Amino acid sequence: MADDGKTRSRSRGLYAAIFHPGERFRHTELYGSVVRHPRPDTPRGRAMTSFHNFFLHVYPVKVPRTVLSVRPTLRLGFIASVLFTILFVSGMYLMFFYHPTVPQAYFDMHELHTSVAFGQFVRNIHRWSAHLMVLVVLLHLLRVFYSGAYKAPRQFNWLIGIGLLLLTLGLSFTGYLLPWDQLAFWAITVGTNIAGYVPMMGDSARRILLGGPDVGGEALLRFYVLHIYVLPALVVLLLSVHVWRVRKDGFAVADREDTGPGEHDRAPEDKEGVSIDA
Repeated sequence: MADDGKTRSRSRGLYAAIFHPGERFRHTELYGSVVRHPRPDTPRGRAMTSFHNFFLHVYPVKVPRTVLSVRPTLRLGFIASVLFTILFVSGMYLMFFYHPTVPQAYFDMHELHTSVAFGQFVRNIHRWSAHLMVLVVLLHLLRVFYSGAYKAPRQFNWLIGIGLLLLTLGLSFTGYLLPWDQLAFWAITVGTNIAGYVPMMGDSARRILLGGPDVGGEALLRFYVLHIYVLPALVVLLLSVHVWRVRKDGFAVADREDTGPGEHDRAPEDKEGVSIDA
């Protein structure tokens, strides 16, 4: 009988090793050195995991089921974040083959299309993602406005969203000059000339942006710095605040089931009915 028990135990171990290798790995010393605590299996344990984790504490422990559906929000904010990530990764790749100087910028773009591996493909992804991001961010703000989700307590987050829209337009505008072709040159020339007619500060702002009276090497360098460093840093900053306020104020859904702002941020009660907020 003892031999039969050992045989069954070995058979189970062999079956787990073949079909469930993760189960066997969880019992190794390596797994124990990385994961110090077992997976929580109670509402209180899951809540405490979110509260004590640096990256998870901004997320609510519980959310109403209605806000997880696609219909209320259309997931436009999430789509915009994904597009920004694609732009960031593809832009990093393009930076390796680009010099913001005249006329080298034009020749770099030509080499990118003809000699660099996947150069034209990555540039097209970057370009179309930029166009889609402008459209998605605009649709996101329109959805929030027409659903009335900008009202209390989300007024501050509404202003953050408008700032993100302006930064998105700025990223699209500054990136337009970087290819340094005829289309980019004259588009920026017309755009900055229009901006120059703004009362009181238009001409000064135009000269600061271009670094001179006309579009040239100074303008290309300044647009490059704005497009690569300044504006993306501001987008990351405002986007972080935006996501944090969404988690704290509640999802921007007009027909929410909860009774007030931040209601879904409250910690669940354990089996004894004691809240773990304290």
